[in-house]
Amino acid sequence: MSLLDFESHNSFESAVSPFREMAAYEALWTEQGATFKTIADKFRNTSAATLPSELVPDSTIDKFKSKLIEILNKYNVEDFGVRVHGAGEYPEKLRDARHPIEVLYYQGWWDLVNTPSVAVVGSRKVSEEGARRTRKLVKCLVQDGFTIVSGLAEGVDTNAHRAALEMGGKTIAVIGTPLSHNYPKQNVDLQRTIRENFLLISQVPFQRYLNQDYRSNRIFFPERNVTMSALTKATVIVEASDTSGTLTQARAALAQGRKLFILESCFQNSSISWPAKYEALGAIRVRDYNDIHSNLDFTCA
Repeated sequence: MSLLDFESHNSFESAVSPFREMAAYEALWTEQGATFKTIADKFRNTSAATLPSELVPDSTIDKFKSKLIEILNKYNVEDFGVRVHGAGEYPEKLRDARHPIEVLYYQGWWDLVNTPSVAVVGSRKVSEEGARRTRKLVKCLVQDGFTIVSGLAEGVDTNAHRAALEMGGKTIAVIGTPLSHNYPKQNVDLQRTIRENFLLISQVPFQRYLNQDYRSNRIFFPERNVTMSALTKATVIVEASDTSGTLTQARAALAQGRKLFILESCFQNSSISWPAKYEALGAIRVRDYNDIHSNLDFTCA
């Protein structure tokens, strides 16, 4: 079912129109200087729960509806839905993020967000040992009943998603592009598999992404790590450099009150210093899988 079909069949359509809120949110993102922080501040500074359409003139919303239809048709974006804060099945756990996302786009099996899940993340340039550790870790998590969440990037992310599929588990990809795009290109088939059989989530506005070049669009990747952390019970870091974007998720997990696990191999790497820093802040050192198993809540698993 397309978004337009979804809107007309939506049980809360009389109160909230998903396509209208999507258009309003897209409009907010094209305002001068718009960032995740400035948009979150707009909603924080209102006296009560506010929908995007309450912050944007009707004429602007109508203009963006037309733009979005053109984009969706051009890129063949079909069978997707929208989750809006304050309406329907928006995941309240996202409010734990520093700058909460008001609108999410998705394709696939939405109910997976309600399953017990763990994020498995790390370096794009993963070592052979790191890839092996990722697959072994995912196998254990799947056997324990967890949905595997990652960011569909090269390296650890790709290994985590593929291992979940190979083990007969469930997986969610939170991507740093709009649903209309693929990154990296070599994961086109993997992205299709996940959206058709599991769940693909994006918080990236279509129009803003198209208006910018790739350098400006880099801002969306670390922010999707914040969302990954908020959606999950815990984050496990397999390997990462001192400058890795993965550390954005490490900081977010601790700030959101989520469990943060760091594999022992990271501590044994003399070329990096971040593991000890995050352990001092509350991260859990993982010498074997039992260090994860014994620290996770299995009441819903």
